[in-house]
Formats: sequence, C-alpha cells, structure tokens
Amino acid sequence: MNNNADFQVDLTNCDREPIHQLGRVQSYGALVAVSSDWIIQHTSSNVADIFDIEPNDLLGKPLTELIVSDTFDRIRQNLSILANPSGVVRMFGVIVRGAHKLYDISIHQSGKHMVIEFEPKSGPRDLDVTSEVYPLINRLQHKLDLTDLAREAARCMRRLSGFDSVMVYQFQPDASGRVLAEDRADGDRRYLGLNFPASDIPVQARALYKRSLLRLIADVNDEGSLIVPPQTHSGEPIDLSLAVTRSVSPIHIEYLKNMGVQASMSVSIMKNGELWGLFACHNHTPRYIDYERRTAIEMFAHLFSYELSRQEEHARAQVEIDSGRLQTMLIAHMADGRSLADSLMNVSEDIERVIPHDGIILYTDGKFFSAGATPTEDEFYGLARMLDTRIGTAVYGTDHLSKIHPDAEEFVKRCAGILAIPISKRPRDYIILCRRPIEQTVQWAGDPNKPVETGPNGVRLTPRKSFDIWKENVFGHSSPWDLGSLHAAELLRTVLLEIFLKITDAANEERRRAQEHQQLLISELNHRVRNILNLIRGLVSTSKSGANTLAEFTSSLDGRIQSLARAHDQLTKEKWEPVSLKALMRMEFEAYAMDKNTRVKIEGPDVMLAPTAYTTMALVLHEMATNSLKYGALVDQSGRIEIDLSIDRSGGLLIDWKEKNGPPVAPPTRRGFGSTIIERSIPHELRGDAEIHYRVTGVVAHFRVPPSYINSIIEVENEVSTTDLADTEKSGFDLGGTALVLEDALIIAMDAAAILESAGASKVVIASSVQQAFEEIERHQIDFALLDVNLGNEQSVPVAELLYERGTPFVVATGYGETEEIQASYPPCKIVQKPFSSDSLMAAFKAAHDK
Repeated sequence: MNNNADFQVDLTNCDREPIHQLGRVQSYGALVAVSSDWIIQHTSSNVADIFDIEPNDLLGKPLTELIVSDTFDRIRQNLSILANPSGVVRMFGVIVRGAHKLYDISIHQSGKHMVIEFEPKSGPRDLDVTSEVYPLINRLQHKLDLTDLAREAARCMRRLSGFDSVMVYQFQPDASGRVLAEDRADGDRRYLGLNFPASDIPVQARALYKRSLLRLIADVNDEGSLIVPPQTHSGEPIDLSLAVTRSVSPIHIEYLKNMGVQASMSVSIMKNGELWGLFACHNHTPRYIDYERRTAIEMFAHLFSYELSRQEEHARAQVEIDSGRLQTMLIAHMADGRSLADSLMNVSEDIERVIPHDGIILYTDGKFFSAGATPTEDEFYGLARMLDTRIGTAVYGTDHLSKIHPDAEEFVKRCAGILAIPISKRPRDYIILCRRPIEQTVQWAGDPNKPVETGPNGVRLTPRKSFDIWKENVFGHSSPWDLGSLHAAELLRTVLLEIFLKITDAANEERRRAQEHQQLLISELNHRVRNILNLIRGLVSTSKSGANTLAEFTSSLDGRIQSLARAHDQLTKEKWEPVSLKALMRMEFEAYAMDKNTRVKIEGPDVMLAPTAYTTMALVLHEMATNSLKYGALVDQSGRIEIDLSIDRSGGLLIDWKEKNGPPVAPPTRRGFGSTIIERSIPHELRGDAEIHYRVTGVVAHFRVPPSYINSIIEVENEVSTTDLADTEKSGFDLGGTALVLEDALIIAMDAAAILESAGASKVVIASSVQQAFEEIERHQIDFALLDVNLGNEQSVPVAELLYERGTPFVVATGYGETEEIQASYPPCKIVQKPFSSDSLMAAFKAAHDK
C-alpha cells in the first residue's frame, strides 16, 4: 500500500521546497560562515580542493588563518555595506592565503553568520570587463518599441555572457512567463513568443530572484559540496538566499536536463522595485563565468531596467500630451454651454484615439447614454451594481468581464472587456469603455496544466519532459488594457471630476485663470524635463567632441555637471524665503551658458524677490538666457549681454536687457511656448510689464516687477566676478603625504582617494566610521583629511575636532545645502559641496592649507 496515497499533490508543492536551505554549494566556489568574532563555524567540504586545507582544520579557527591580513582589513573596511539586508561586499582578484593565486570574494550576512564565498580566478584578471557594458547599453538607447528593445538586449547579453542562447522572459499578471526575445548561436527560434506556466518558476524562486539578482548554474551534473557541519546551533541549515555558489534544487536540475541544458544563468530584470522578468541564459555544455564578469552582467541588467523605465516614461508622456488635448476639447464644449453628455459624445472619437475601444457608456444623474458596441441600458444596471460594490473610486479595467460578472455572458459578443471610470461620488456616475471579444490562440511551451504525478524526487511535481508547443484557444476575452490606457483613464477621470466641480462654481473668470495657470505649469514642467534631458545629452556630446583625451573629456563634463548641481542647490536651499535676483541670473547663465557667462554683465542694485515671484522670474530669465544661446548674442564668440537693474519712483524693479555684437536677429516666425512665457508671464502672474524687440543689432527687452514682489533692495558696489572661483579652482596646487578619507559610501570614497592620489598624496587610507577614523589616525601620520558630514547614524564632528587639535588641515564634504549649520557644528574648516570635482576639492584643500 502506498503510504503517500492520502498526500495531496498539486501545483503548490514546488512553492514549498526550501531551495534556500539545500546545505550544498556548487563546486566552482568554496564557502565559510563565521561568527561575529570572526571564528569559522561552517565550511564547504571542497575547501580541500580550492585551498588545499581540510574542513576540520578550519572549523573553530579564526578567519585570519585562512586569509592574509591586508585582505582581512579590506573586508573589515567594507562591513558597513552589510547593514543593508541584501547588501553584498564584492572583491575581485585578491590574495587569500599568501600565495600568488587570486580569488574573487563575495560576503553577505545570513542571520548571525557572515558568509564568505571564494572563487578561484580562472585565467588572467580581466581588468576592463565593465568597459564592455557601455557600448552594449548604447545599442539599447532610443528603441521605443518593447520588442526591439528586448531583441537587442538578448543579443547584447549573449555577447557579454558567451552562452549558447539567451531569452528575455517577461512575467505576466498571472505570474506565467512569456518569451519576448530569443537570441541563439544556432540562429533558431525555439521558444520565441511562447508562454511558460507560472509553476515553472515557483513563488519562492521569484522571491529569491528579487534578492539575489544573478544565479549561475555552471554544470547541471555537478553534485556540489556539502556544508559541514550541516546545521547551525539552532538546528536549521544556513540560509543561503544570497549565496552566489548556492547549490541547485533537484527539481530544477531535472527541469534543465529535460530542456537539454547543461549550464544556466538567470539575471533578474527589476522595474520599480518589482521583478519584471529575467534574462534566461542556457548552454549545451558546462559553462562557468567568473564573479567579476557576472557583476558586469548584473550592471548591464540594471541599465536595461533603466531603459525599460525610460521607454514607459516616453509612452506615459505621449499619453499625457494626448490627454491634455482631450481635456482642452472637453472644456471648450463645456464652455459653449453644452451638457456633459453632449460634450462627451462629441469627443468620443477623440477619446477612442487616446484609449482604443469599441463602445462608450456615460451614466450620470441617473441617465444612460451610449454609442458603439455596448450593453443595453437594462444590462448596464446589473453591471453598475457590480461596479458599485467592487471597484471603489479607482479606475478599473478587465479583459474578461464575464469572469467577475457572469451575467456578461449574455452580451459578450458586444462587450467582453470594460474600462470603468468613476466620475463622481455616490450616487456613482461612470464612463465605461467597452471592447469586443477577440479570438486568440495562446501558445505554451508545453501543457500549462502540468500533470500531477510522483516521480524520482518523491511525492512532488515531476518537471515536465516535453516543451513542445501546446495551443490553447481563448474565448470571451477582449484585448487587454495596457498601462497607457489605464493612465489616460485616470487623467480623464481627474478632468471630469474637475468639470463637475466647475459646473457648480459661479466664478467663471477665476475658473478661466486657474485653468490657464495649470496649463502653463504643466507645459513648463514638460518643457523643462525635455530641456534637462536634451541638456544632459548635449553636455556629453559637446564635451566629447571638444576633448582630445579621456582626461579632458572627464574634466569638461565634470565641470558642467558641477554647474548644474549649483543651480539645483540654489533652487532648493532658500526654504520659501526671499531670493536674490542676481543669484538667479547667475545661476541660469552658469548652468546653461557655461564658459560664455563671462560675457554677461549685470549692473545695478540687487533685489530679494518674494517667493511668489520667484518661479515666474525663473521661467522668464531661463527663456531669455537659452534664447540668447540658441539664436542671440551668446550663439557665437563675439556677442555680449548687458543687464541693467534699477528701481523706479514707485519702488518697482526695472530690468533692461540688451544683446550686442551677436549675429543679426530676425523676429520669430511663430509664437511658441517660450515667447508666450517671456511676453505674458510677468503681466499675467505679477501684474507687471514685459516687452521684447527683435532688432537687427540684437534683442532688447524691458520688464517691470511691481514693488509688492520686492522684499528688499541691496545696493552692491563691488561684485565678485563669476570667473574668480574658476581661477581659484584651476590654480596649481599639489598635495603630499598621507591622506585620510572618511566616507561611508565606498564609490565616493574611492573616487575621492583617486583624486587625492592624482594630486600628489603618497598614501590614502579610507575609513567609514568615526571609530575606524580614530584607528587610522593612531596608526598613520595623517597629513590632511577629507571628512564626509553624515556617516549614516553618526557625524564626523569628533574626527574634525581631533584633527583641529593636532593642527591637521582637513576639508568637510556635504550633500546638504545648509553650510551655515555645518560651520557652526565643526571647528573652522573649508566646506565643499557634493558632487565635488577634482578642481573644487583641490581649491578647498589649498584654502585649508593656506589658512
């Protein structure tokens, strides 16, 4: 009799397999687990093969008996990374036991243990592996179609990994997967377009893919190496969720063998913090990729995720543009006195262009209106009752209405899917968009109803042995509502709710002004975002074209990014207090004119603008400055701009803008958004005056800001030239001796160390906490130091005080704008803003040294 006869076997059995506690590692790497006092408590049995030392000779010994002291010091210096639950320290090409053999190391925290994995370097160290990623990611840019993007990503991943085949696998809403792209060495298309059941990748496997982004199975026939002892003091195996060498589930091994695969690599594709899909890489022979290259592959997947988000943002922006036009048409109809129903039906074709559908229903004030293929009025009332109890106030879409509303079977040929848009509070009013059914055939890589049977792995699901195409005919479904349609529906709902409010509002003029102001801000936001994206692209392009060496390119690009950072800081640091007009002008020219800002002369008193006028003036000055760069005095090398500020008898501010010696100017052939901003913003928003003349000799503009927006007037006799800082930054200055960098972000610390070494430092030591800094100061004779303000849960003030007592020059780096508060907390020192450059850092050290 079968003792398991009563055991219920279903598709959830795979989901309960403890794949993170298999007690083995793959043979290409060794593992040790140490306690908080660095004592080795567990080790994989293959340490004898990798280190020529028996496991029992390591257990109970300190980690220092396995690795050399400088590698141990590097591990300790990076421990702050492990504070993140998914934090992993990666070290490449390091010496472990004093021999000349190199290893890649991965370190993570697992419960009370620190798990350290070692992989011997295979062949010479590839120092330039990450440089392979950027040319590949460039091939993904500007591909607006998801299919093209996925196809190119599969090609790039196969080139980077060297696997026989690579698939881009996207998870669907029901957790099944679909192969969007496939690139194979044999040129075949074996799985392209096929769907894989959700049970092929169990729940706990998807959870691990979110934590550990790359999974290599180098050889499906590798039995692996046991971890000894197999259990911790609590009686549980070690949690290997983040272990890169973690062994493989027998079920998954059998699954891969059934596919004819000898090696596999899965790379997670994350989007908005969720698992979007995978790069599924397969090889017909065993294949190992060293840890450093796997890290570069992870970076490629991160950049691909960014391209996915950018593609979605592009589609979202287009939806917002189309929805904005729809909003304008609706409001125009309403302004003519038409009812909501008449207005909506008149723009139904325009709604269809934004959100494709086959029929539309409006239900408002107890009245039913429809057009196209829809349920009848009587059929609708049953549908409305279901929606009232099910969807709340949010937009709701389904492509299978009869699944949630069985009565929909009666009208499924007219309406199989709906997008319901609530447009008021109770009693509920709706716009419902309907779609007819589509008959489709879904192709699966094997029967999605995986047979339930016992197999060689016990009473569990046996991985299916056939991946032949299995076709499923689907009826009663409409085409699904994509994210763009759902977003457009939300925008339409917002507009219609606003219209309901406007209908009851008696102040028609105020409504018109509010709408115009909203449209102006929306347009400016869109305008600014596009300008910033184009600016970044232009910065890279122009810096590259004007540089002869990599160093020149880096320096040029870095300086321009610093200018943008200063502009951003100026916008945010004032905390809704009056802002200097001259600072605003300098900010615009420094951020956009770059080296041409020396040809801008500003004379007259400075004024502190009220916060309510700041945004308006920022818009106007931005348009004037960028126009001068595109078409006016700053487009060439000879022109200049003179800006005269004065106060009239009533206390208002007069701004006279004159451009000279530039190319001949012609009036614009059309009034674009920029012209509207220049000519209408100050009169409309501030009740001031604005006029602009396009003279052949140069643009002349006159603006007046009323006194109610002037907080105070500052008479400035001697202004600081915008070139003084640059001259200081570029003056030659060489450091010497040993430097201390106190910074808890490793990448920033390494960048700072490289800058100091290039400036002449003979040695740079790095610390990530106050205690480590004290230890380094006692261990070394520190000649100068760079201190980050915020070190996570502590600040660097005690280190600064110790250095000040010893007379050691130091500079404080911060990403905060409140430098006055920092200066009050620290001993006298120089402060440099992040992101710092080599020039700005050296200027600060020179000032600290001279002091």
